[in-house]
Amino acid sequence: MNTCIVSEYNCTYDEFVAEVQRMRPDWGPFVSDWEIAKVNDHKSIMVMNVTDFEAMEAFMTSDEMKQWDKDHGCVDTVFSLEKAG
Repeated sequence: MNTCIVSEYNCTYDEFVAEVQRMRPDWGPFVSDWEIAKVNDHKSIMVMNVTDFEAMEAFMTSDEMKQWDKDHGCVDTVFSLEKAG
């Protein structure tokens, strides 16, 4: 896993996960593995192995994603991960 995304949103965690699953075919070609964990009803942490960072950036900044974020008060904080040791 090389990327961590902390997401906070106004919708519920279940609604957020449903949207992640709905969009999976769009980001699947450049993500080889992923896991998501619930922090609380309005926050989650997703770790993923991104194989094409430019494609990921294009996806996350698309008009559709920006509108979904706006409609649901979603703010993502993206971290790059490296294996320690």
